[in-house]
Formats: sequence, structure tokens, C-alpha cells
Amino acid sequence: MSAAADTGTGTRLVADRVYSRAGGRDRLADLYIPEGDGPFPAIIFLHGGGWRFGDRKLAPDLRRFFADDGFVMVSIDYRLSGEAIFPAAVIDTRTAIRWLRSHAAEYNIDPDWIGLWGSSAGGHLAAMAALSNADEFASGEWTDASSKVAAVMEGYGPTDFLQIDAQKGGATLPGEDPESAKLPPPGPSAAPDSLESLFVGGAISEQPERVGQASPVNYADGASCPFLIMHGTYDAHVRAGQSRLLFDALSAAGAQAELIEIEGLGHGFLNRNDLDDAGPHKALTYRSATPDQAERGEIRIFDTILQFFRREMTG
Repeated sequence: MSAAADTGTGTRLVADRVYSRAGGRDRLADLYIPEGDGPFPAIIFLHGGGWRFGDRKLAPDLRRFFADDGFVMVSIDYRLSGEAIFPAAVIDTRTAIRWLRSHAAEYNIDPDWIGLWGSSAGGHLAAMAALSNADEFASGEWTDASSKVAAVMEGYGPTDFLQIDAQKGGATLPGEDPESAKLPPPGPSAAPDSLESLFVGGAISEQPERVGQASPVNYADGASCPFLIMHGTYDAHVRAGQSRLLFDALSAAGAQAELIEIEGLGHGFLNRNDLDDAGPHKALTYRSATPDQAERGEIRIFDTILQFFRREMTG
């Protein structure tokens, strides 16, 4: 059963909507809908948790980011690896896009402007869903609607599983941030019980073809929308080099992409509502038009994400 509530902030919460029944279970979404005439652009948020943990509640305050700014914010559950291995979570992500587009009128959404925003494992899913073609990772639900998206914000997700361990063995990180310190120490991705191996259904070193199918860098030629990629330079769990690999692949494919490497941040920072409260963060910004040139400056992270979606998804 779904629930609707006035949040008291000019945003209406519509909770527990069933977007899929994959695997014989209800897959749920919560929607934060701005008050007003609309129709509004929409952003689907994909939570992190290593494809093994978490749910749609593992997110920043989606009223503040960015329903109060005129976006319908949608947070979804997807099948975790303990229930179903790759490509189940990618299929669920694409199903959610088609469901949202099919119900655009009901939720006061402009169906031409649907974007994705993912954190960690959710960033990986956002990239996979956006870059793969219409025939890949499809389900039998909401088949009359397209799974195309208008823009992607990809936050520190794995992009090439076979390069993760090599990057972890590289240069020592310049420091540790409080967010990463809360997480278990990162182990080798090649281990059979790593989050990556559990996601694909076996040790990644033993099934390179399947691992290749699960790596977003191998789909960069399919890019049809702009990407904003963010990564913290202190991230010990997914090194910033993973984001660089995706950025380089998108740039080589002629796609529009922006990579921002943020000084002093580790893994999971997009879950922090107070992220920008202390002021802007030092960052290096790379753009696909000139991929080897960095612009040094300071940014407010959520403001930067908001401006990206405003620029790319408001016609």
C-alpha cells in the first residue's frame, strides 16, 4: 500500500509505490514531488552499499536535494546481490526508469526529462543503465516506455572491476576522511567474498567475460546524455582512478562528461546532508572537450550537482 504525506516543505511524499515485481516481490519507490503546476523534471536516486546492503532510505535528504528546487526526486530499492546477482540490479534500474515514464502524468513529471543520480554501487548502476542499449538488461515490465535518460550524476562508483585491485596497490592516499573511517577496511576485489565477486556471482578473476559485461567503461560508446562524475581523493574503497577510467572512456567516445576530483573526501560523502555546511571544497575539474586540462577551484558539491541537472534537464 502506498502512502502520501505533506512534508511541510512544499514537497509531497508518495511512499512505497511498487515499480516492479521482479523475482516475485514488490520493488518499492518513494517519490518527493514539488508543489506547483509542473510538470517537473525527475531524478532517480540509486543508493550505495556494495550491491549487498542498503535500501531506498540510504540517501541524502531528497526534499532538500532537490525536490525543494523543482525536481521530482525518486529513491528506489533494487535487488541486492544476496537475492539476485548481476544483472538483476541493472535490470531493476532500467525498469524503474520505464515505470516512472509510464506514470509521468500521475506524478506531475515531464517524461522527456528523467535523470539518474547514484552513490557508489548506485553510481555504477546509474552508469550501466544509461550507457547500455535498449535491448540490454531489459525486463518484461512497462515495455511501452523508454529507459533513456537525460543526464547522469555518477558518484565514486566502480567502473572497471578488473582494474580495482591494481589501483588500490598504487600510490598511498594523501589522508583519511571521517566518512571512510566508518567503513570496514577495503579488501581485495579478486577475493571470492568481495562485494564485487558477490555481485557478479563468483570470483572476478575467474570470469573476465562476465566481469566485462558488468563494467561501465565497456559501454561508453553508447553514451547519449551528459555525465557529471565526482570522486574524493581520499577514497580507499574505490580509488578515484575508477572515475578517471570512465571519464576517459566517455571522452574518447565523444560524449559530454565532467570529472570533479574533490580534495579531502573519501567514500560515501553524498549521504551527508551537512556536506557543504562548512564551506566549499577544493577540487580539480576536467571536461571531456579538453580531458587533460584541469581547472583548480572550490565547489559546493550539492550546488554543483543541482546546477548540472538544471542545465541539462530543464530544456
